[in-house]
Amino acid sequence: MSFVGAAGWADAPVTYGEPASLRERFANAEPTGPAGQTVARPLEPGPGGSLREAFANAEPTGPTGPAGPAGPAGQPTARPLEAAPGGSLREAFANAEPTGAPAAPAAPAAAAPAARRTGSPIIDPGVQPAALTAALGVLLALGSLLGRPGLLLPVVALQAVTAAGWFRLNGMWPARQGIALAFLGGLVADAAILVGAGTAAQAITGTLGAFFLLVLVLQIFRPSDPAERFAALTVSASATVVTLLAAGFLAAPAHADVLPGALGAAAAAAVSAVLRSPAKLGFVAGGFAAAALGGLVGALGGVGAGGGLFLGLAAGLCGLLGRRVAAFDWPSRFVHMTAGVALPLALAGPAVYLVGLLLAK
Repeated sequence: MSFVGAAGWADAPVTYGEPASLRERFANAEPTGPAGQTVARPLEPGPGGSLREAFANAEPTGPTGPAGPAGPAGQPTARPLEAAPGGSLREAFANAEPTGAPAAPAAPAAAAPAARRTGSPIIDPGVQPAALTAALGVLLALGSLLGRPGLLLPVVALQAVTAAGWFRLNGMWPARQGIALAFLGGLVADAAILVGAGTAAQAITGTLGAFFLLVLVLQIFRPSDPAERFAALTVSASATVVTLLAAGFLAAPAHADVLPGALGAAAAAAVSAVLRSPAKLGFVAGGFAAAALGGLVGALGGVGAGGGLFLGLAAGLCGLLGRRVAAFDWPSRFVHMTAGVALPLALAGPAVYLVGLLLAK
């Protein structure tokens, strides 16, 4: 019985076929999909086979190109898994060759190590740092004419440049905390000498002991690698020592001792910079120039020609040593303009103090 509705269509009679299982209906179904797209063919189990065998024997479908079967966006599709006789799908999957997207490119080779430096690691600071050393030596000599208060300003400037140059010379940069700590030690020693807290030697050694303890405590509680912490401790302690050496000008027994000592160190640095090739010639010439100028200034300044000669020679040799230290290990321009300027005078400070003590006796 059928019924024709107002819309002009009729319901077709429902027919029933032979009962079938879901597996058989799925296997016999025709593939459908949007127009223009190819869909996978249904899996058809062979006589007496199973869906697993049908899946293993299925052929890949999809658009084909010059490289064979391809998937979406031109990517090749995986080949069907073919189980070996008597094998299983697990073995077939393990032996299958990978297909699909191309393998990722190999990681680039490690960067080649930086080229090693060649040549001598000793680079002389040159004439410009020596000229600045001479200028600072002249300021020390002029300040000595005004007594210890007049020496304070050039000594403080010398200590600041020494602290910064020593850290950079030892490869510790930036090191604002260490530089500030070494410079503070120099200021404390200067203040102790000026106020007369014991002898000058007691003021310097007492300051060194206190700042050594402070540096040790700060480095112990510093969160860093142990090897780096030891290097920082060594540089910080040595920077404190070198910075406090400049206080030797303030600690000199007589103000007149500073005049030949500072000018002798400045003359040695200047002459060795001009005659630095060969190095031995500059060293010898710088020592003679320091001794001659020290003797001349000593005769005019009240310590005598002999005393001035010894002061100039001792300070000049220490200045040459400081200049040599600033030339080690491929120093940068910054090292030359700090350590190369300050170390010749900083190392001359203790010489002025010690020779002055000998002359005072």
